Amino acid sequence: IMGVNNRAQLAELERGCQRARARELMLAGVTLRDPARLDLRGRLSVGRDVEIDVNAVFEGEVSLGDRVKIGANAIIRDARIGNDVIIHPFCHIEGADIGQGCQLGPFARIRPETRCAEGSRIGNFVEIKKSTIGRDSKVNHLSYVGDSTVGSGVNIGAGTITCNYDGANKHHTQIGDGVFIGSDTQLIAPVKVGDGATIGAGSTITRDVPPGELTLSRAPQQTVEGWKRPSRK
Repeated sequence: IMGVNNRAQLAELERGCQRARARELMLAGVTLRDPARLDLRGRLSVGRDVEIDVNAVFEGEVSLGDRVKIGANAIIRDARIGNDVIIHPFCHIEGADIGQGCQLGPFARIRPETRCAEGSRIGNFVEIKKSTIGRDSKVNHLSYVGDSTVGSGVNIGAGTITCNYDGANKHHTQIGDGVFIGSDTQLIAPVKVGDGATIGAGSTITRDVPPGELTLSRAPQQTVEGWKRPSRK
């Protein structure tokens, strides 16, 4: 029995509890890269052959399937992680359902009410909020997808934004199967993108996109001949 009379003693007691829980995980077959650098702040259930790197934090109810790999400094709260999922370092996952074989991160933020279907990929500096990402779809770089339904086999290019908020209300974006969205595209919700559509890079989409067609919205490129940069005085 250990008494607690100050914050230092409380921290020591907490660390002892964490060491005991880490030991239980390792005895259950979990690989912990450093048992001293793990924080369990809720309930964690694990499958077989799970690997957890340093400084991972688990809060609330978290379930990890078989062969899950979690990178360093990940924070996972109230989430279900399916079999064979790879979570790269510095990901933040809350209130989400991550399907089998997904890959997340590094530096991905998955917000509540998000579902990533089997084989989908959410890459670096991507934020997903209250959305469904279909099977084998990819959002690999620097994008925001919010209040959206994304079909299967979709590729969303770098810098794509679903503009879901008009200043008063949130609106939905629907993206069909097999869609290709070029980099730096803005989808102004509410909007629908039909199956198999292609959207050219740099487009701002304000109306529904027909299936199977190329849609783009750009100002014509111009070259100003003889133009000189301003010089410093």
